[in-house]
Amino acid sequence: MPHIQQLESHVADLIAAGEVVERPASVVKELVENAIDAGATAVVVEIQRGGMGLIRVTDNGCGIAPGELPTAFLRHATSKLRTAADLGKIGTLGFRGEALAAISAVSRTDILTRQHQAQIGASLHLEGGLAGEVESVGAPEGTTMLVRDLFYNTPARLKFMRKDSAETAAVAGLMQHLALSHPDISFKFIKDGTETLHTPGDGKLDSAIYAALGRDFARSLVAVEGRGDGVSVSGFVTKPLMGRGSRSMQTFFVNGRYIKSQLLTAALEEGYRNQIMKGKFPGCVLSVTLPVTAVDVNVHPAKTQVKFAREREVFDAVYHTVMDGLDAQGAPVPAPKAAEQVVNPRQDFFQSMDAKTFREKNAASPRETAAPAKPQGGRPGWNTEQRSASRVADSLPVRPVYGSGTQSISRPKAAAGLSSALGSAPASVTAPRERTGGALGGAPASVMAPGNRTVKTSGAASGPDTAAQGRSIAPGASGTLPASAAPARKADTPAVPERPRPVVPAIPAERQALEIPGQTALEPQREEPWRIAGEVLHTYIVCESGDGVVWLIDKHAAHERINFDRLMASQEPPMRQTLLVPVAVEPGREEAALLLENLPQLEKLGFACEDFGDGTILVREVPADIDPADTAATLEELAEDLRTGRSTDERRENLLHTMACKAAIKGGWTSDPAELRVLVDKVQSGEVRFCPHGRPVAVKLTKYELEKMFKRA
Repeated sequence: MPHIQQLESHVADLIAAGEVVERPASVVKELVENAIDAGATAVVVEIQRGGMGLIRVTDNGCGIAPGELPTAFLRHATSKLRTAADLGKIGTLGFRGEALAAISAVSRTDILTRQHQAQIGASLHLEGGLAGEVESVGAPEGTTMLVRDLFYNTPARLKFMRKDSAETAAVAGLMQHLALSHPDISFKFIKDGTETLHTPGDGKLDSAIYAALGRDFARSLVAVEGRGDGVSVSGFVTKPLMGRGSRSMQTFFVNGRYIKSQLLTAALEEGYRNQIMKGKFPGCVLSVTLPVTAVDVNVHPAKTQVKFAREREVFDAVYHTVMDGLDAQGAPVPAPKAAEQVVNPRQDFFQSMDAKTFREKNAASPRETAAPAKPQGGRPGWNTEQRSASRVADSLPVRPVYGSGTQSISRPKAAAGLSSALGSAPASVTAPRERTGGALGGAPASVMAPGNRTVKTSGAASGPDTAAQGRSIAPGASGTLPASAAPARKADTPAVPERPRPVVPAIPAERQALEIPGQTALEPQREEPWRIAGEVLHTYIVCESGDGVVWLIDKHAAHERINFDRLMASQEPPMRQTLLVPVAVEPGREEAALLLENLPQLEKLGFACEDFGDGTILVREVPADIDPADTAATLEELAEDLRTGRSTDERRENLLHTMACKAAIKGGWTSDPAELRVLVDKVQSGEVRFCPHGRPVAVKLTKYELEKMFKRA
């Protein structure tokens, strides 16, 4: 059995460094938190090669005394704790006393510091945890930490570091969180000589959000604030219509410390219930403040997770604050007025009175019968009733009557009956409208006037000759003009015999007996062993099979599975569509860096992207099955897959999941019966059983189960 021995201090420091210093972003976090605890109002962070080459953190805090510099780099050395009781009321970001010792153990470290009242500063160099001599040097007020060659003496950790772009993205994301947690501090972040972040430090959270997360995200926010049970919540949340494809834009702070909490995430999304689209996630920047004794921050080495003493109160505070803030954005509904306050603008409109009041009011103001006014400018012998009959007759449809040599247009007998019902017509009536023979094809025509009187007009086929206007008509026995009144035909004009109209067949006779190449007769539709009974809620298909089983089929899930199987079976890259207007996507600085780092993989998945600067990606091509409006959400999901380190095949499969879902029929859409038939056929044949996410596509109800529901079995 091996002997037990105590590890050397250097080995112990390396083990501790593995817990505290995971990557360059961990070093930046510890150093910036120390600067915040030192009371700094301005912090500058500069990195090179993703932080593996150089990390420089400069602040204007209180500084460190020269005599305490060697002690600051010892394990468990801190100025923030004195007794064990202080562990129950931690109000600072750093308190463990291991950060500086762990950082110096795996890098070459230099510190330069000067206190506010001191005339000269001090510096110290450490290499691999071994400290040199403290030297007096000129230095600005505050502290400057330089960390070079991270993990130079631990190759086992060095080989697990990611690309410089990924490490830079992690540091950039960390700086965003730190800037948002302390809007009263001005943060500046410089990567490889380029400034990418600079917050004003004016104490306004919206200013920090604008500088750290961009203009578009800042414009989509709603301010919320609430308090209850000793817990106060304040910050901003996104509008329900501005949901995102992932939870990457959800930022929570507890007493000024950035944390990741499933409890707060659940409370936030519960406040959006029935207000945000399914599959979308809200974004937020929320700060939760509660007594330091009600939260334990010493449950994780990186201090990104905390434990609440009263989780129910914290959940309710976040939930009600978010819900009330969203409800306040809706249009206020005015309260209805009381009945006695309602004023009727028209006293004679919709009045309610009893019969006695109505009779008294009617007797007090009897109706006056006025004689009908004389028509102004009317024709002699043409009264109002007759003009009404004429208008009715003119508005009725014209029915052509074909004859030999003449063409008469008569209106229905309803016009004549209406005229006789209104009164006797005058003896002489002028035709209310002028008819031309040219409009009817050149043959003389007889036009029925009101009162079943016919007016004959003539015209030649070669010109628009019209009949004489204002001609009086005397009714005859047959209701038509006498033969002497008809225009005489010229002697040299022969009568044109009536010819039958030719009928042109759709297919020439010589080809009717021939078989048209390339066309075959359609086979009669085969009988299916099932019947579509209908569709309910525009989402579920009701299908009845021959064995007395009723199926409820989710048409979206079935169509999604069909699309997914088709995409998976294709070995070619997805077909692309070039966007008329490129889409600018802002998934966040860290997510944007991950996507830009994997541009070749995005090319294989059908995306043509390029760096647009400042955490923005410009998308010029997307897969053909994706709606351009879903580009941002799809890339955010891809960034989440890249963050979790999934393989290329898993990323492709997840992308095809998204493409199949976006291109499928949505619940609530009205579908064509032919579409429903295809979906039911796929399900009944057993080809489609589950959607790509594992949800069932169809639910089976037997005859016995139905009869049992109705108490018949």
